[in-house]
Amino acid sequence: MSQPLKRRIGLGLLTAYGIGVMVGAGIYVLVGAVAAQAGVLAPFSFLLAGLIAAPTALSYAGFSTRLPEAAGEGAYVGQGFNSQSLAIIVGLAVVLAGTISAGAVLRGGAGYFSAATGVNAQIVILGMGLALILVAILGVLESFALVAVFTVIELVGLGLVIWAGFSAEASADWATAAPLLDTLSAPGLNSGLNSGLNTGLMAGVAFGAVLAFFAFIGFEDIVNMAEEVHEPTRILPRAIIISLAVTSVIYALVCWATVRAVPLDVLAQSESPLALVWQKSQGGNAHFLSSIAVFAALNGVLAQIVMASRVLYGLGARSAGLAVFRQAHPRFGTPVRATVLIGSAVLVAAFLLPVAQLAELTSATLLSVFVMVNLALILQKRRQPEALFQVPMAVPVLGLVLALAALSTALGGML
Repeated sequence: MSQPLKRRIGLGLLTAYGIGVMVGAGIYVLVGAVAAQAGVLAPFSFLLAGLIAAPTALSYAGFSTRLPEAAGEGAYVGQGFNSQSLAIIVGLAVVLAGTISAGAVLRGGAGYFSAATGVNAQIVILGMGLALILVAILGVLESFALVAVFTVIELVGLGLVIWAGFSAEASADWATAAPLLDTLSAPGLNSGLNSGLNTGLMAGVAFGAVLAFFAFIGFEDIVNMAEEVHEPTRILPRAIIISLAVTSVIYALVCWATVRAVPLDVLAQSESPLALVWQKSQGGNAHFLSSIAVFAALNGVLAQIVMASRVLYGLGARSAGLAVFRQAHPRFGTPVRATVLIGSAVLVAAFLLPVAQLAELTSATLLSVFVMVNLALILQKRRQPEALFQVPMAVPVLGLVLALAALSTALGGML
């Protein structure tokens, strides 16, 4: 007989987990790429990306009250398509994507730490990985508390970047764009847009939003914690919506501060755009941002180990071949077998796999899952419209269209 997980997580920690998963190390490099496309309007790209992610996030929220299970996406797709085999395939795809993502982030974080301390990167990978596996085994409350601490550290760092960006002297690009920004905030918005913006600029904002969309991947991990959350049908939708909204605002403010302080041509070429903001405002080398990037990496790895092990635990109830992972430790209340397997696979990925290419494949896999979840909710709503958290049919339909568009863009970039 399988043992249940312990319900120890409330809204605060679950929301911190969601924010921590999304506000990862990617924001430290993504701003420059988005600014290269959208210029000083890059903050609008991040807000638009949040709106693009919102329908799929709401689809997840809608499904989370129908099936509050650790298997998450696998359970949703299995229910929507009435296929246990498809549930297992989607669930394992999520596990694989989370494992590869964690391996890539672990290698990156170890690289930052190694560069700062001189310790061999291979030793750092092993030490960090084993420590995070141990935390994940000891308890979900302990894991989430550590995630919350790491998230606070990340947000403090980003808050300092925002402060520095608005304290610095505005760049020439920002000063030149001031009339355009005034037009955007003017009462006659539609006429202002027609006269003040050209088609190329708006296309840049839209393409920048597609790039920025990948910074929002992570909200979906929240649903896989369903069996360890108090009152999951009430808390899960709220945590998804709050974390997405908070992250959207944070990203927009960071991007706004960055494009205000740093010339666009410099920003577009930089691999560390946020460090440029600090240097422009305060001088120095901004090494503390590298330290925060290490915490961001640790946060991402721990969150993915916790998430993927819960999916594997959930799949154990749906497949005899995976039933061995449907075990929770009697004292710690965590799926130890699943956690050890996922943690070990993360270490292997960090040591051996060609991370850059697999990171693209991970994004495409997750977007494919988004397509399947939206389509599954459409099918499920046709059969059973009622739910504790009700979303209109237009939500999964729009989520399906936007996820397909993002997936085609991602696949186009890989080919």
